[in-house]
Order: sequence, then C-alpha cells, then structure tokens
Amino acid sequence: MKMYKCCIFDLDGTLLDTLEGIAYTTNMTLQAFGFAPFEKEQYKVFVGDGAGKLIERVLEKRGDEEHKLYEEMLDLYHKNFALHCMHEVHPYDGIVELLAFLKENGIKIAVLSNKPHPRTLDNIYGIFGEDYFDHVQGQKPDVECKPSPEGVFQVMEALGVEKADCLYIGDTNTDMMTGRNAGLDTTGVTWGFRSEEELRSYDPAYIVHHPREIQDIIKKAK
Repeated sequence: MKMYKCCIFDLDGTLLDTLEGIAYTTNMTLQAFGFAPFEKEQYKVFVGDGAGKLIERVLEKRGDEEHKLYEEMLDLYHKNFALHCMHEVHPYDGIVELLAFLKENGIKIAVLSNKPHPRTLDNIYGIFGEDYFDHVQGQKPDVECKPSPEGVFQVMEALGVEKADCLYIGDTNTDMMTGRNAGLDTTGVTWGFRSEEELRSYDPAYIVHHPREIQDIIKKAK
C-alpha cells in the first residue's frame, strides 16, 4: 500500500485565507488608476495564476482589454502588495492541527505557490515561522507558473522525494492541473476559492471538505 512521505500544499485558499489582503491591495491599485474596486468575493475567480494574470483579469473586467495599463499597474501592485500582503491573513480552520499531525508523523511539508516568492515567504513565515516547513517556494521569474509541473519537480528534488511519495493539495483548477501534470496524487480542497464542481471536473484522487480528512488519507495510506 502507498505511503506518503511528503505533502505539497498550495498557499492561497488552501493553507491560508489570503483573499482579504489580495482584494485590499488590488482594489487600492485599481483606484490609483481611476478604476472602481471589486467586491472581495469576486477575487476568488481572479486569483490562482500569479500576479500578472490577476492584473490582466481585473483590467479586462474594467474595460482595458488591450492591457494598456498592465505594466504600470503590475508595478504598483507589487509595491502595494509588499506592504499589505499580510492584511487579514489567517490559516483555515484545522490547518494548524493538520500540519502538526504531518510533522509528528515524519511527513515532509512543502509550499508551492504562484504568489511572488518574497510574498510567499512573508505569508508562511509570518504565520508559521521560518523553520516550520521543509520547503517554501513561490513564483520565481525563471520558473514556469503552475499548472506547469516545473515547480513541483524542484520541490521534489529539494526534498529528495519521488512522485509516488507525494500528495499535492490545492483549491483551484490550476492546482488540479498542476498535480496531474506532475503525475502526483492530487487532493482538491473545498474550503478555498473555487467550487467542488470545478475541482471534481479534473478528477483528483481525493476531494476533502476539512483538513482533518487529509489526516485520514495519510492514516489509511500507512
């Protein structure tokens, strides 16, 4: 029977509820260019594919379909986000207990996010401390964004694990494709930014509604 040795987590919408901070920063950036803000819940469909895609999507929704303001807005977004990326950020219910369980059972824990790498570190270190996770990786200029499996393979290499050892966990279509593209067993979580229907359409190995269910998956795999 398969035994997982490593869990690779998405960040936004999976480990941490970061939506308030993303909405706050993006709306601040939009308003600086004279655009109206969006409601927080609308950002659930804007996020997941990196800062560049986020800015493209909000610009298109506000009528700049040619992305004429893209470079200026992305630059300001990064500056604003560096200041406000921890705004109202908190772990989802049950995440702290799940991570403690994994560590107690000798299972490596990693983060792979499409959020810019410095802000990924800010979020993870700010909530969990610098030495809690075995590996933390955000979006870097020289690595393709998810759903490319490139980042997953880098995490695996850093931790010395194989595909069969790993469980990939995320909350969006991008995450489901990432896990599939990397050849890993993939878990869709329903407490994040996207619907269960969306997650199921990618046929993940597991769908879970609370972090304790991931503990159950690990126990059964043992």
